[in-house]
Amino acid sequence: IIGLRGTNEEGLTSGTRVFAMGPSLVRSNSVSTLESLEENARTWSSLEQYCEAHGGSRPISRILIANNGIAAVKCIRSMRKWEYAELGVEGALTFVCMATPEDLKANAEFILLADEVVEVPGGANNNNYANVDLIVDIATRKEVDAVWAGWGHASENPSLPTKLAKTRQKIVFLGPAAKAMYALGDKVGSSIIAQSAGVPCIKWSGSHVSITEMLDKGGVE
Repeated sequence: IIGLRGTNEEGLTSGTRVFAMGPSLVRSNSVSTLESLEENARTWSSLEQYCEAHGGSRPISRILIANNGIAAVKCIRSMRKWEYAELGVEGALTFVCMATPEDLKANAEFILLADEVVEVPGGANNNNYANVDLIVDIATRKEVDAVWAGWGHASENPSLPTKLAKTRQKIVFLGPAAKAMYALGDKVGSSIIAQSAGVPCIKWSGSHVSITEMLDKGGVE
């Protein structure tokens, strides 16, 4: 047993609790530390209560997963873990997943984790996970609060957050804003932004160019 300081009548220091974690791994924490953790821990009655307590104005409960495979699996598992550890409220988050016939036939893992599944056309991703209009349509019909596009597919298409923001529900895009995508989606443009901000960059033919210089020449609106 490790982490013991002195002894009392029971052979342990008062103010020390011992937690056995297997025959070779034991950890001790002071009573004051544990009491502090318990005091800071709260049981939230709802997602709305949690949102209000943290200064939020709009709780996000229903989320459309506009992706598939391991990306969708990691997203759902991570958010469920947060839901359990942070909120302690079961069913606070609902995941609506898009799924192609190919994914359904394969009985993909992310489908098993979803609360609701919407079948979408198969084939190339411009028919499904990269189809911005389809994603916005599903998000609107399913009345979700937000869309998570992960990586790849439509995740770097600035028209997705733009069109979601124009929906009646003002659906939130869980990712960078459209302006950031436009600015950083171009390799030359993003390099100029980075070096103008003092970020070390590999030398290239435009290493001397800065945003200030381009503005002075009227090259940037």
